[in-house]
Amino acid sequence: MIFKNRSFALSMKKKSVPNAPSIVNRSAKFHFAIESTFTAGMMLVGTEVKSIREGKASFNDTFCIFHGDELYIRNLYIAEYVMGTNNNHAPVRERKLLLNRQELNKILNKKKEKGYTIVPLKIFFSESGHIKIDIALAKGKKTYDKRDSIKKKDQERDLKRIMRDYK
Repeated sequence: MIFKNRSFALSMKKKSVPNAPSIVNRSAKFHFAIESTFTAGMMLVGTEVKSIREGKASFNDTFCIFHGDELYIRNLYIAEYVMGTNNNHAPVRERKLLLNRQELNKILNKKKEKGYTIVPLKIFFSESGHIKIDIALAKGKKTYDKRDSIKKKDQERDLKRIMRDYK
């Protein structure tokens, strides 16, 4: 489209969401070895969007599951919106994830192999203002793998501390 009024054309650009928090599942990388990640949309109601915008969501015991050919997220806690009236949402319910068919088929084929699970990693706002969720195809870590990751994290922290003190 060609606009004669340039200010009108500039105002039609999509605006990013200011101060929109991203909610991260920090325990996922500790408990699982992540192999591939996907970004999906989520079907939400209005009060859920407002609660996520306030940062009131939790990943405790959250996982993804297939019903037929559709992917759903279970046990994702999104707090009730404070200003919501009797139209408020249920805090814990199944929510449908929106992926294209090729991605769903890829995830479904990997999920059939032994040991794979689908783990949510992060909820964030896209540049267009839609809520997105990063999910990962992952395998569970053994106890010794967890000890190794703790050891690496400690070594990196010590190295950073030494480098900071050296300067």
